[in-house]
Amino acid sequence: MSSAPTQPRDNQKSPITVISILTLAVAVFLALLFGYSTNDANLFGLRRFAPSFWASGSRRQLGSVAGLDRSQRIQKSPVANGDNMRTPVYFLSHGGPNIMYDVDHPAYKELGKIGREITTKVRPRAVVVFSAHWQAGRDTIQVNTAEMTELIYDFYGFPSHYYEEKYPNVGSKEVATKVLDAFKEAGIKAEGVKRGLDHGVWASFKCAFEPESNPLNVPVVQVSLFNSEDPMQHYRLGQAVQKLREENILIIVSGMAVHNLRDLRYTFGNPRPMPYTISFDEALKDAVTTAPTERAQALTELLKRGDARQAHPTFDHLLPIHIGAGAAGDDLGKRLFTLKEGSMSWAQFRFGEVANASTL
Repeated sequence: MSSAPTQPRDNQKSPITVISILTLAVAVFLALLFGYSTNDANLFGLRRFAPSFWASGSRRQLGSVAGLDRSQRIQKSPVANGDNMRTPVYFLSHGGPNIMYDVDHPAYKELGKIGREITTKVRPRAVVVFSAHWQAGRDTIQVNTAEMTELIYDFYGFPSHYYEEKYPNVGSKEVATKVLDAFKEAGIKAEGVKRGLDHGVWASFKCAFEPESNPLNVPVVQVSLFNSEDPMQHYRLGQAVQKLREENILIIVSGMAVHNLRDLRYTFGNPRPMPYTISFDEALKDAVTTAPTERAQALTELLKRGDARQAHPTFDHLLPIHIGAGAAGDDLGKRLFTLKEGSMSWAQFRFGEVANASTL
């Protein structure tokens, strides 16, 4: 009986070859899933199969923080703003929590524009944010060291769904420690605490970094203001953290260019700006955009103006701009947008420039 013809060896698949191909395919799939670069020398090392948030000890709950996997890719990338460029500094006028729903408001659209500039051009590996709604001691600063942070609904009188809002975020012990070390080096008393994000952060971030269409996807560490109205004390606070910008950490300060809640009752239904809104908003622009060597003095004099207490009955929403200017160093300030509306101004500022193209 004749045997079946022998198949050519070239047409036979080696089991080892098939397994190798399958292993490679799975490894590449997992690498893409977790956002790792395919040119990493350790791409197929076992440690690459765990996201960096877990590797750093953060107990991130999958599904509770939407879209944060992409942050690992950003954190491992080169500085996207250029090899020798620092990240810029932004001042956001955040308004009330109702801005989250007023999608046709010019300020909502501007915050979104700024947010897209940050996510597509600046691409920081973390954000350090100072909010007008957190004041610590007269001579002590607090830094949020929590890695999983809740939201603080620090407003009242709004519909119930406002108090059910969510904003996906994670903190970073590493970045919080950098901030605390920077303050220690500058001789500023500071302490780490565990705290949620107040609406001066999450409400404005929800406009700038809409979780579905433009997620931020990097750790956010909030820092307090002093419980004082000393402009130079806050300017020095900004100077202390200026060096973080060299590490692709973005500094955002959140307040309001003009903020008089007492006069809101006179402006309901009438967006025409109050006289002090017009005059102070322009004076703020002049101070922010003055030469960096003269900026600290100009911002200090701003609080002595005759219309200052009308524009800001308390200075908590103005002092973040002093922190931002201190962090800016010798970078020029620029007003990106303004809208004078009743007893409020929505002016948004940036210190420093943004690279035209991303390196990612």
